Amino acid sequence: MDLNTLNNYHIILASASPRRKYLLEKLGVRFEIQVMNTPEDYPDNLSGDQIASYLAKAKAEAFPVTAFKRNTLVIAADTIVWYNNQNLGKPTGYDEAFFMLKSLSGKKHDVITAVCLRSISKTRTFFSKTAVYFKNFSDNEINYYIREYKPYDKAGGYGIQEWIGYIGVEKIEGSYFNVMGLPVQQLYQELKEFKL
Repeated sequence: MDLNTLNNYHIILASASPRRKYLLEKLGVRFEIQVMNTPEDYPDNLSGDQIASYLAKAKAEAFPVTAFKRNTLVIAADTIVWYNNQNLGKPTGYDEAFFMLKSLSGKKHDVITAVCLRSISKTRTFFSKTAVYFKNFSDNEINYYIREYKPYDKAGGYGIQEWIGYIGVEKIEGSYFNVMGLPVQQLYQELKEFKL
């Protein structure tokens, strides 16, 4: 499947994330956005990429069969920050965002994004993992970032494309765009191989 073929499909991005919208647009793919209300809870026995994969698949499967035509393709994704065998979700407020960034300060953590592709006849789920190494943050730096950027809609309490990423990321191992919320290189390959 190439881009010309892809654009014959009715592609739905099942995400309200402006980062995912931006990244998918940069792939040159035509799509619309539809989001189903999906709970973000998961079984306690899951960890790491299993959590992200479970949630991405749940978002794709929230679309009823009646939403699909022969050429419909849903793209759903979920990003988690995995640190010290824990899933750092979206902070509920200032104190939790501060606690998360203080915990990640000077440490390595993994950002895992799972993507689920669903058509009327098949489902394919895959994930990408990126290791992110942060410098040691001062309390003033953390407070400034949270106050100015309010990262309450971001896993782990930060966005790598924002100020904290510019001043804090010492190195990454893996896809930068994965940390933003969509592993576009891998997604492009998967789309090329996906047969509706």
